[in-house]
Amino acid sequence: MMCLAIPAKIVSIEDSMGTVDMAGIQKKVSLILLEEPQVGDYVIVHAGFGIHKIDEEVAMESLRILREAASLLDDDSPRRPEEDGVRGFGTGSSE
Repeated sequence: MMCLAIPAKIVSIEDSMGTVDMAGIQKKVSLILLEEPQVGDYVIVHAGFGIHKIDEEVAMESLRILREAASLLDDDSPRRPEEDGVRGFGTGSSE
């Protein structure tokens, strides 16, 4: 299984914990690894921790790329390699 670090916006802070918004989903995360986190900051969240502040433009571009990748994975019609123009790989065939 693969883990992703996801951009999120801090919407509230209480002590060293924050509530972040990730594309409409709100989660509690630890902010202990961040220097002076503020409501409105965008952070990279991994394994329940805010690990790095990023600017809004970088956050939006990262989310766009993640959505694009997810839409490619949503294609539920499996393709055979030859449908993608891959022939003869691992089959002993050179066709």
